[in-house]
Amino acid sequence: MHRLMIAAAVAASFVASPLFAQAPPPPPVYGVPITFDAAKKALAAAEAEAKKNNWPVAIAIVDSSGNLAAFSKMDNTQHASVDVAIGKAVTANNFKRPTKALQDAIAQGGANLRLLAVKGATPLEGGVPIVVDGKIIGAIGASGVMANQDAEVAMAGAAAAK
Repeated sequence: MHRLMIAAAVAASFVASPLFAQAPPPPPVYGVPITFDAAKKALAAAEAEAKKNNWPVAIAIVDSSGNLAAFSKMDNTQHASVDVAIGKAVTANNFKRPTKALQDAIAQGGANLRLLAVKGATPLEGGVPIVVDGKIIGAIGASGVMANQDAEVAMAGAAAAK
């Protein structure tokens, strides 16, 4: 009986171990590219979030193929933020996940450092895929303030595009 209890405990520990954890669901598939009207709606919401907080940012929206669909640069935004915002949007679209996830992966080190060498990747927080009906229709990137604030602007825009 004692051996049976030990065997059950060992089996339970294996099932609860990370080796047997369920894999995360796959990222969404690409859908029809974001429309110009939806891109303008997302841009307006992102701009409103930035203005509400007095954050000078550049905001870029790309379609599901990674091409620029809409762009805005607020007064007093640092010049470098133009390319960074576009890069964040393209990266979120092409990697099918928020750029914060990529930034976190790099922070963990090891094999994830390969992301730094991917041409065109901007793994900095502030890029978010725009997902409608479970499909990626594009992405939005913001740059100009603290990374978490850039992300807040981008998430406001992504939410409005739906």
